[in-house]
Amino acid sequence: MSLPVLRTLEELAAAVRAARGLHVRYSAGPDADASRTSIDTESGLELPGLSVNPLDPEPWWTRPLDDWLARQLCQYRHLEEKDAERYAWVLRGREAGRGPDCEPLLAEVAPVARLDDALLDEAEERYRARFDAGRGPADGDEG
Repeated sequence: MSLPVLRTLEELAAAVRAARGLHVRYSAGPDADASRTSIDTESGLELPGLSVNPLDPEPWWTRPLDDWLARQLCQYRHLEEKDAERYAWVLRGREAGRGPDCEPLLAEVAPVARLDDALLDEAEERYRARFDAGRGPADGDEG
């Protein structure tokens, strides 16, 4: 399946502003995912949908949309780095449940676009520049 390619964070932000309900997934792509769902690797259980990360910011998010997108894209980029067949793509679908890390699981998926590596590099640069990347609750005040 040939998907349009988003090349900049600005293009992704425009897509998110234009259509709510978009998510990102790192996998071998829509064709590979068309006939399967995700598996919880620790339990071996089949999940009722594909594991994704939401691109719509939460209502409490008061920073720029590009900051949210950079953070969401960087959370699971390591999956792409561990497996050369995986890449980032944008999709929408019906939420069929939540995975073991409370991530949305999508069924009835419709692919939207593929994310170019340049966009992911831009997101990573923004994430490192604008966030205390890697800092967690055990590292100081939780708020």
